[in-house]
Amino acid sequence: MDQLFNKLKEKLSGFKTSIGNKIDEKDVPAKESEIPVVADGSNEKPVKKIGFAKKARSLVFEREVFLNEHDLEDPLWELEMALLESDLALSVAESIVESVKNELVGTSKKIGRNTGNIVEQALKNAIYNVMSANTFDFDDFIKNAQKPVNIIFIGINGTGKTTSIAKLSKRLKDMNYSVVIAAGDTFRAGAIDQIAIHAENIGIKLIKQPEGSDPAAVVYDAVQYAKGHGMDVVLSDTAGRMHTNVNLMTQLQKICRVTPPDLLIFVDEAVAGNDAVERASLFNGIVPIDGSILTKTDADAKGGSAISIAYITGKPILFLGMGQGYDDLQKFDPEWFVNQLFE
Repeated sequence: MDQLFNKLKEKLSGFKTSIGNKIDEKDVPAKESEIPVVADGSNEKPVKKIGFAKKARSLVFEREVFLNEHDLEDPLWELEMALLESDLALSVAESIVESVKNELVGTSKKIGRNTGNIVEQALKNAIYNVMSANTFDFDDFIKNAQKPVNIIFIGINGTGKTTSIAKLSKRLKDMNYSVVIAAGDTFRAGAIDQIAIHAENIGIKLIKQPEGSDPAAVVYDAVQYAKGHGMDVVLSDTAGRMHTNVNLMTQLQKICRVTPPDLLIFVDEAVAGNDAVERASLFNGIVPIDGSILTKTDADAKGGSAISIAYITGKPILFLGMGQGYDDLQKFDPEWFVNQLFE
């Protein structure tokens, strides 16, 4: 957890410093006690520059500084570059920069203890607005939805989709829900055996068919089993696939047509950066997703993928994979996420 979002934290901190330097360039009247007495005995009040850190500690400055677009031009450019370097997609970075500019330009900012807070709050607001758009509470959804709830997981190979299903099944079981898993990845060799091991470890019913079977039939059988046994949730695995594989994407559309999901969840790695963002966007265009799970978040020092995926798909991040254990699945909280970037 020590490395979580470190790169993005550093970039955002750098932006706050840049704004502080811009404020520091503006002349601020000196305090009365700091005005020197000149040789002729007169007591003139010269203008003197005071360091930003000193300004931030001082309560006596009541003069207000107006930040205009010219003041912010260079820092905002640096912010945009920093966001891009932290795996934010261009459209997302531009949106955040525009939001920060709109909040800081044209209003007076008092020099004093709250200067850094003003800049930080503008950044927090911009990122939070992206992360909180179209959010819903997963636990409330499961609680209130008609049972059984059919949740289908999609994504490419090797991103932790099967492990995420196992983690979520463990979480739901701990919440006293009855769960059945559909081994819908009948394409990859060993996939059925892999999810069967997870199901046995957790104590979850698994519905499967021989390798090469129609995955739509497997998911359908699992839902019918859940209905017949009064079970609460069906978690359906599917084969990893690239959006460019026409046959597999058509197969995925068939799965969703035969047994429409209540939730369609996209799974990818946070460390994949902009590749994960592009894949989320492309999958969302073919089979509209309801939310995402990002795995390997504990290894992600940049932190931009979550922001970009939420913005580009218009759908929330639901969970973060934070480790290898069955309990290492953290429910996503936009406020927590933003606070992590500024702690």
